[in-house]
Amino acid sequence: MIDPLYSLSGLAVGMLVGMTGVGGGALMTPLLIMLFGVHPATAVGTDLLYAAATKTGGSLVHGYARSIDWRVVRRLASGSVPATIVTLALLSHFNLNGDAAGSLITLVLSVALFATAFVLVFGQPLVALYRERVVKRQGGLDVRRTAAMTVFVGAVLGALVSISSVGAGAIGVIALILLYPQLPMAKIVGSDIAHAVPLTLIAGFGHWMMGSVDWHIMLSLLVGSLPGIFIGSYFAIRIPERALRLILASTLFVVASRIAFEHVHSASAILTAFTRRAVE
Repeated sequence: MIDPLYSLSGLAVGMLVGMTGVGGGALMTPLLIMLFGVHPATAVGTDLLYAAATKTGGSLVHGYARSIDWRVVRRLASGSVPATIVTLALLSHFNLNGDAAGSLITLVLSVALFATAFVLVFGQPLVALYRERVVKRQGGLDVRRTAAMTVFVGAVLGALVSISSVGAGAIGVIALILLYPQLPMAKIVGSDIAHAVPLTLIAGFGHWMMGSVDWHIMLSLLVGSLPGIFIGSYFAIRIPERALRLILASTLFVVASRIAFEHVHSASAILTAFTRRAVE
């Protein structure tokens, strides 16, 4: 049975994703937690498989347009897949429906949302500064260092996405722009989306195995978000991108601040849980 409230939320998020290009995780996971009261672990697990479904369609479009650099995707995946498996293995030692796991997830989610908001506001100036001082003056990074840094970025994204479902969108794109300034923007975006498919699929499957996926919510979200993405893409060229990104960044900053404030008192629970696991 499709829940219309979840579908309406999916429609709204899909429209914002279509207009801004920012991944749904930065919007959907906080929405599920704060508006619907879904447990953080269930919100993350459900959003991961939801993202895998939506990004599969996007990667097919980019693949047909030949706007994916599979070399970059392989490098990212060689870091993100092992990091995702290790992160899921660590999470499996916790009761994901418990307070400690919920606090850990919301803490990482807050950090990821702050980072995404920062990238939305300052990403373009930072890229311009990097290209001026590093690319033009020093010729950029050498091939081996670029490959190593790409694997490292993949590992960071794997850990972030597995815990919070946030990071593969805006953060991943900016990292690739800095590492591969010679690539066209279409290939940067296409490669990032293509890499997000196995990343979110593996992470989502892991959360499903641990019982933190609500299929009813996911299907309801997809019913609304798929048409929402098409509608948002239509209006994207009619609304100033800079204004949209500033509004979205401000929203993410407020949401991250509220989540962090509400769960800061649970930090001791996280430390206690980790200490007990380490002793055991």
